[in-house]
Formats: sequence, structure tokens, C-alpha cells
Amino acid sequence: MMRPSGRNLSDMRPISIETGIMRHAEGSCLISCGDTRVLCSASIEEKAPPFLKGSGQGWVTAEYGMLPRATNTRNRREAAAGKQSGRTQEIQRLIGRALRAGVDRRALGERQIVVDCDVIQADGGTRCAAITGGWVALRLAMNKLLKAGIVTADPIMDHVAAVSCGIYAGQPILDLDYAEDSEAGTDGNFIMTGAGRLIEVQMSAEGATFSRPEMNQLLDLAEAGIAELVRAQNEAVACAG
Repeated sequence: MMRPSGRNLSDMRPISIETGIMRHAEGSCLISCGDTRVLCSASIEEKAPPFLKGSGQGWVTAEYGMLPRATNTRNRREAAAGKQSGRTQEIQRLIGRALRAGVDRRALGERQIVVDCDVIQADGGTRCAAITGGWVALRLAMNKLLKAGIVTADPIMDHVAAVSCGIYAGQPILDLDYAEDSEAGTDGNFIMTGAGRLIEVQMSAEGATFSRPEMNQLLDLAEAGIAELVRAQNEAVACAG
């Protein structure tokens, strides 16, 4: 079977992570997964949310948005509508949950890091790109805290990355672009640590149910994809110095 992009079933899209995109943010990067591009920044706030006051623990949260012409047709700005869509709220909560899974919140101390993920071009997998790029921005922000001696132990416990897998034309495939995502019988997002431990799995039968063996095949693809994303994260952080 030939994928619309010409990729093999187990091929990722080209990955690029450029750091230092935003001069004012403590950590930032532009992640490109094929034609999907997400701008990620991490901002350090020297106080934790009120519900953590006196706990000795910090917090990592996220916000997610999409520029009006990130897609084929213009989407109205959510600010103009006066509220966030349910999709936006669900995705930014997912990003926050995922990134917190890789952080020792006690080592972070009573401060908050906000990770902003803004999609500037969408071609499938925006939430996965946001998580993967968001981790890089978070890592860079943590490096600044460590360098300044504000924290003494590294709050980052492991990498966090995410990739989509699905069943397209009856075949399990890795890293779906929009053409595949819109036609997939089964669609899933896999969020994992660098050590290969699962953080969250989102799977649904969009057009056809799937079997346990098929799910196992998708998990195998996801593990390989996550390993490739972790390598890209390491290279980006190393280049940032």
C-alpha cells in the first residue's frame, strides 16, 4: 500500500526542532513534523497556583491555540468568539498532563511553568507536535533554573514525546498527516517517556473497530516513533547549549 505522502508504513515525517525562537521566553522552539508546525514557549512564574501554596511543590500547565490560517480555510479566533472551544480545552489539558508526568514537582519548588503551544500550520498531529516541542521548551527553561542555582536538583525526570498511529486503508501506519487522519479507520495518539513508559493513550474507532493484535501493532510503531522524536529532542537541546 502506498501512503498519500509516499512514505512507508513505519516512516515518520521529517522532524525539525529549532530552539531560541523567542528571545523573551525562558525556553522556546519551533517544531516541524512534516508540514505541521508548532511554536512552543515556556515561561517561569515564581509562584505556584493557590492550591499548592505551602506544599513545596510546583506546577506545569499548558495553553494551546491555532492561528486562523493554520488550516485550509480560516478559523475564527477564539478570542473573538469570547470562549475557547471544547477541543482547545481538551488538548491543552492533555499537554499539561503529559508534561507534568515527566517532572519532579517537588524539585521544581513552589513555582509554575506555563508552556504555550501555538499552531502556525496544521497538517495532522498538532497535539503530538505540541507535546514533543513543549518538552524541549520546558527542558530549556529548567536548564536556566539550574544554571542560575534557583533549583539544585533537575526537575526533569525523563523525556516526554507523543506520536500518532492509526489504521489507514486496512494497514497500521505511523505519524498520520491530515490526508491519512481524515480517512483513518482507527486513530490513536501515544504519549510516552524516553524510557518507553506510557503516559497516555487516546484511541478511537473512527470508521471501523480494531483488534487487540492491531492495537499491539500500533503500540510497536509508536515506540519506534517516540525513540526517533527523543533523538530529535536531544539534538535540539544540545544545539541550544
